[in-house]
Amino acid sequence: MAKRRSNGEGTITQRKCDGRWEARLFLGYIGGKRKWKFLHAATKEVAVKKLREAQVQHARGVNVAPERQTLEQFLWRWHEEVVKLRNRPKTILSYEQLIRVHLVPSLGRFTLQKLSPQDVQMFLNERYRSGLSPRTVQYLRGVLRCALNDALRWDLVHRNVATLAQPPKGQRKEMTALGPEEVKRFLIAAEGHRLEGFFALLMATGIRLGEALGLKWEDVDFDKATLTVRKQLQRLKGSVSLIDPKTDRALRTIPIAPFAIEALRGHRSRQLEERLRNAGKWEDQGFVFCTQVGTPADERKIRNGLREILNSAGLPKMRVHDLRHTCATLLLSRNVNPRVVQEVLGHSNISLTLGTYSHVLPTLAREAADQMQAAVAGSPRPTALRPSGSFLARP
Repeated sequence: MAKRRSNGEGTITQRKCDGRWEARLFLGYIGGKRKWKFLHAATKEVAVKKLREAQVQHARGVNVAPERQTLEQFLWRWHEEVVKLRNRPKTILSYEQLIRVHLVPSLGRFTLQKLSPQDVQMFLNERYRSGLSPRTVQYLRGVLRCALNDALRWDLVHRNVATLAQPPKGQRKEMTALGPEEVKRFLIAAEGHRLEGFFALLMATGIRLGEALGLKWEDVDFDKATLTVRKQLQRLKGSVSLIDPKTDRALRTIPIAPFAIEALRGHRSRQLEERLRNAGKWEDQGFVFCTQVGTPADERKIRNGLREILNSAGLPKMRVHDLRHTCATLLLSRNVNPRVVQEVLGHSNISLTLGTYSHVLPTLAREAADQMQAAVAGSPRPTALRPSGSFLARP
């Protein structure tokens, strides 16, 4: 009676059809059926080498015979089983669009295990030449890299080929931020505007647009002059929802400068007047910033309001997000500790804060040098130890 093969054993034979050598590695029984890993080579020596390597990997628990599937099949499974469970609605929609419009048409036909770094590199180059911005091409590569990272963890591939391809380098957009005098002009121009409180708050706290739109009056403490960020308002395909902030650090309580507190008090008074005028239409949802009938504020009208105020103040065009940059730049230029600025902005780590606002650091470095000079020159030191003409002796 023939001896039954044990899991991990293999055989090597020469095929009659083409003379190539075939190594077969027995992987065990799955669903009551034997499962094999087939390896092919031009010579017996190479076939033996491949078999031994596969045996070592199999003994380590590596899946040496993953399910054969195309990149298209994997990406849609990954989107359904991973992306939809890990991410927020806007990110889910963004990933779906990138997979459907770009990744599947260009790379979807490739077998997952046979996708090469060169295939990914050619795809990125082709997308860039087609007119996509460097940032979008980088995002495409990032989505593919995330997907293949999960494939790597699940033993479906042996390396992440997306990490070996280089996306185009895009020029970093110059950040727009107002200086102290420009901020004063802006706030003067905003006086009496329906959105005065909104823009004063963004300027004073640096909160994100979605965070500001998600604020409710219960999140504002006028006595302590603070606000607490608990939710973000997000619009997706015409629907509005309140979602949790992206990271734990985004859940934060922020002190509010007096000028913004006063602007918020005026905003609340105007909102109460609107509520009385539109009593029959008012929807009491508790939002700090809303339409004239209480529903969530329209982002388009906020952008239009910003443009009106900038034009009135004689200031250049800006995005709403640039008010966040203005807040951070002013804080750092006033020597506020970057760690404090990180907490105010809700950045996930200090390197993000320092990297984003690196343009402010040279000024801070010069001030640090001046402070060092003042500290050393002003420190007491025995006269006998001071050489003639020493910088320590200078006033």
